[in-house]
Formats: sequence, C-alpha cells, structure tokens
Amino acid sequence: MNLPNKITISRIFLIPVFLILMLVPFNWGTIKLPGTEMEVAHFIGALVFIFASVTDWVDGYFARKYNLVTDLGKFLDPLADKLLVSAALIVLVEMQLAPSWIVILIISREFAVTGLRLILAGTGEVVAANILGKIKTWSQIIAISALLLNNIFFEAIDFPFATVALWVALVFTIWSGYEYFAKNKAVFKNSK
Repeated sequence: MNLPNKITISRIFLIPVFLILMLVPFNWGTIKLPGTEMEVAHFIGALVFIFASVTDWVDGYFARKYNLVTDLGKFLDPLADKLLVSAALIVLVEMQLAPSWIVILIISREFAVTGLRLILAGTGEVVAANILGKIKTWSQIIAISALLLNNIFFEAIDFPFATVALWVALVFTIWSGYEYFAKNKAVFKNSK
C-alpha cells in the first residue's frame, strides 16, 4: 500500500478518536478562545477533525506529485471524506449545533453518490472526485470546523459565519450531487 493510501486510512482511524473527544463527558474544563469559550475535550476534538480533514489535501498532493494515483485511492479517498464528514455532522446534530434536516440532505447526497460510484464500478469505471466535488468537500469541512469551534473569531463581531458556511456547504453538496448524476445518467438508461 502506498503512502497516500496509508494517509487516507489514517483519516478513517481518526474518526473514533474525534467521536470519543466530542461525545464522552471528560470534564477537563473549558478554554477561552477569541470570541468564545468551549470545553477542552471539544476543542481537541475539533482540532482532530481539522487535522484529519487536512490529510485529504496531503494524500492528494503526494498521489499527484509522485504519480501514486491508484484505483484503491480513488475509492478510499472519497469514502474517508464521507465517513469523516458524516460522523462530524451527526455529532453537530447531537450537540444541537446543526439542523438535522440539513444534515440529512448532505448525508443523503453522500449515500446517493456512493451508490452511483458502486454502479459505475460494476461497469469497470472508477469515478474520481471532480473539482465541484472537491469544493463541496472543503465547504463542508470549513462549515463543520466553524461549528465545532463555536464560530470562533466571528462570535465577537456577532457574525454567524458558521451558519452561513453551512448553507454554502449545502448548496455545493446539492449542486455537485446533481452534476454527478447528470454526467452519469447513461448508466441508468443502460440498466434495463
């Protein structure tokens, strides 16, 4: 297994660490941040999420730079992203920081596109993430990070950046999902 794929798998293994930090009541006290205050465990959990998210860029960088792009990587990378983002969104609903209907729409799109990828894989085609899919992923990561960090930096100026970012992520999520299905609609015509 090459380095980019190992980095991708490490992202998957960081998900339980993130969940434990966010959901187990550690009572480590609170930390003051610019414009907000939050529990230490939640702050560390948010940093774990951000670190895991950055590995998405790192594995892609190494895969492209050293020509280590593989079909396994094309499959694992979006799967790792979906698992990490879905786990974080569900945590945000549990913590009452994100509306469940938005989370349901985002996760539903992720399942739908994964299903499409599986259908295409059955025909021998591996679909790598396109630029719109990458923008979708990063808009979700930015929104989740801002929500996990209690709208850090923006709370002091009373600007709901985290909420705006979540809406932007929702728009890119729906748009990119539509694009995947529009570009691959032939697979449904051929499945009669």
